[in-house]
Amino acid sequence: MQKELRLSGSGGQGVITAAIIFAEAATACGMNVAQSQSYGPEARGGASRSEVIVSDAAIYHPHVERPGLVLAMTQAAADKYAGDLDPDTGILIVDSALVPNVPHAARIVSVPITTLAVERLGKSLFANIVALGAITRIAALVPLAAVEEAVKNRVPAHTVEQNMQALALGYEAASS
Repeated sequence: MQKELRLSGSGGQGVITAAIIFAEAATACGMNVAQSQSYGPEARGGASRSEVIVSDAAIYHPHVERPGLVLAMTQAAADKYAGDLDPDTGILIVDSALVPNVPHAARIVSVPITTLAVERLGKSLFANIVALGAITRIAALVPLAAVEEAVKNRVPAHTVEQNMQALALGYEAASS
């Protein structure tokens, strides 16, 4: 089994951090993982993407070419990366408030990622962890408990509780 994921948005949305946390959770579960990232020179506001390959065998080519799952946190990210999805089985997760024109995909999951972060936790800062919760449920590659541990190990100590809430919000939002 090998699965390729691409998380995309704009700089400052935390898609790279979310991918790193997901990769760490998969590694803790004994999987082979390759994680990479790319972002524009602007850092905040520029294009940002991070990719994760999870496999139970050796990973010989560490670049995502045909992702099975794409997270798009902005319209620009959806427009740029949804076309790479596997046409028969690809899953596109979009932030419903920030991606009004959803590209075609075999399966589309629309979650109000940023809206949930702002309305329930008071800050858009937690949107990446809300998205991570949705990815965890939809991809079904790594147990939620492993992702929780990875989040606890990665985020600042004073934000752990809010990040746990964000993860749960995304996980639950992706169930419908």
